[in-house]
Amino acid sequence: MMQNYSVLMSVYQKEKPEYLRQAIKSIQSQTVPTNDFVLVCDGPLNPELDAVIAAKQQEMGSVLNVVRLAKNSGLGSALNEGIQHCKNELVARMDSDDIAYPDRCEKQLAVFSAHTEISICSGIVEEFTTSPEIIDARRVPPETSVEIVEFAKKRCPFNHPCVMYKKSAVEAAGSYQDFYLLEDYYLWLRMLMAGYQGYNIQEPLLHMRAGSDMYRRRAGWKYAKTQAKLFKFMKDSGFIGSGQYIKSCVIRIGSALAPNWLRKFVFGKVLRK
Repeated sequence: MMQNYSVLMSVYQKEKPEYLRQAIKSIQSQTVPTNDFVLVCDGPLNPELDAVIAAKQQEMGSVLNVVRLAKNSGLGSALNEGIQHCKNELVARMDSDDIAYPDRCEKQLAVFSAHTEISICSGIVEEFTTSPEIIDARRVPPETSVEIVEFAKKRCPFNHPCVMYKKSAVEAAGSYQDFYLLEDYYLWLRMLMAGYQGYNIQEPLLHMRAGSDMYRRRAGWKYAKTQAKLFKFMKDSGFIGSGQYIKSCVIRIGSALAPNWLRKFVFGKVLRK
């Protein structure tokens, strides 16, 4: 029996209205529909975005629950607020500029039905710049729980934009916490260290907007420092050894300080399949 699930999305004023419309439509088009779509407005929006939301409220009625925050507080804080409004134990994350495959949630629900020990389920994302039909790169995370733990020692083991998780497990691990651009990775680490198990479907679940902006955000000293801090947390927790810590810091800091074109090349050729 397929369970009900919630959808959790955050949007802020710089989002493009058309992207938001497409993202919500891709959830409306799911083969197993949601009965609870929580949309967190992270700070005041603009008339164009508000118009998209008003139109969707007309279409979706009580299924769409709009939560408005007085000021922009960042993705982690917005999702923390939103998760408290989710009515179901299973929560599907969705970004406001991505496009889910129609059977994305059906496939994830099937995993939770068949494997009750799983608390986090993600899958492959296909990155695009102009059109979802033209794929720039695919991010393929490891499949099994054992592989996921090993992978997590070096890189983020789940694709956050298409993750589905058990609300109770996320909250038990402390939910999202402030960690510049790495709130999700930090959460997965704490969940894995606490013994929660994950699984990644080896099929594409989501079209993800990439482009130069995505690589530009992963640049500079601030991003280099936040990565070093995350690997220090892993070392201090006994999750990785000193050798892995030094190696990861060198690689990540080098990438963060490289020119944008080189970082885009490395992401496309080395860190993606």
